[in-house]
Amino acid sequence: MERYLKIALFSLFCGLISIKLQAQDTMENRLENSPRHHEWVEISAGDKTLKGFLVYPETSEKAKTVIVIHENRGLTTWVRNFADQLAEKGFIAFAPDLLSDFSEEYEQTLDFPSSDDARNAIYKLDEKLVTSYLNNSFNYLEKLPAGNGEVAVVGFCWGGSQSFRYATNNQDLSEALVFYGTGPKEAIDYAKIEVPVYGFYGGNDQRVNATIEASKEAMKEYQLIYDVQIYEGAGHAYMRAGDDPNGDKTNIEARNKSWDRLVRILEK
Repeated sequence: MERYLKIALFSLFCGLISIKLQAQDTMENRLENSPRHHEWVEISAGDKTLKGFLVYPETSEKAKTVIVIHENRGLTTWVRNFADQLAEKGFIAFAPDLLSDFSEEYEQTLDFPSSDDARNAIYKLDEKLVTSYLNNSFNYLEKLPAGNGEVAVVGFCWGGSQSFRYATNNQDLSEALVFYGTGPKEAIDYAKIEVPVYGFYGGNDQRVNATIEASKEAMKEYQLIYDVQIYEGAGHAYMRAGDDPNGDKTNIEARNKSWDRLVRILEK
């Protein structure tokens, strides 16, 4: 009986790995077959060089630009896919690699041996460096010839928290879009925000959702816009999970609704 149980568990594990690899292949194929123009960009950032992934929409007009802040695993294939999908909606998307020039050994996310190693490195980043990289991204996009001068920021998970935090550092953003990220810890930091903040949260994500009320109170105190939408039944990282056509239907539905809302906000 124990032998059969081990075989069943091993088969399940292999099945899950196979599904994960298939999803990865699907995302890679999307990027390979995208008709939109992709560029790897390097931006001077003091004594460092910021690397990032830039995607242009197919349009004859100047487009709004968006900084896409990645999750805590760095600039992954999914984040590049999101940037491409954002360009498909008509926006110029730039996804900076915030692990750029992390060390002599690791110059970008792709250099790390595993996503766990990239995650461990993310949490060692100095906030001032992150802000500097985001400022460099903003300045680059604001002056981009194909852009219309407007720059928004959107982030996911760790990047969602960073998009909220960046709103306290840059009052020239058009808006900040926070996907399942927490707000600033200090109430006084909210006083620095001058742009509208839009929150996107999964209902089954109490770790993050437990912080929403405090952010609401702080934003209300300073008479700031904090428009929150919670998608019941969806989990943390539902935007990535919902990209898998064979994934959980609730995550897929939340992802699709969030895309509709995201585009409406950016088109304002």
